[in-house]
Amino acid sequence: MSIRESIGTLFYVILLLINAVAILHEERFLARIGLAHSSSQAQFGDQTQTVKYKIINLISAIRTLLRFPLVAINIVIIVYELIFGSIS
Repeated sequence: MSIRESIGTLFYVILLLINAVAILHEERFLARIGLAHSSSQAQFGDQTQTVKYKIINLISAIRTLLRFPLVAINIVIIVYELIFGSIS
């Protein structure tokens, strides 16, 4: 396996993980495990340095900021895969 293929595989893994975080439903899944953004403000108050609060903010930021760029990147990857085939 060459360096190019390794970097491509790493890129796919990172993209799939970001996609997985982006599609998490706040009421159905995140609220059940205590990672909903609405419950974090009442629960933590001024404790903004906890790990759980940082995870909640990271999930919220990914879902908010990367929604449209992820759509574009996924379309480019799908077209690339249709034209050139899989890297492995």
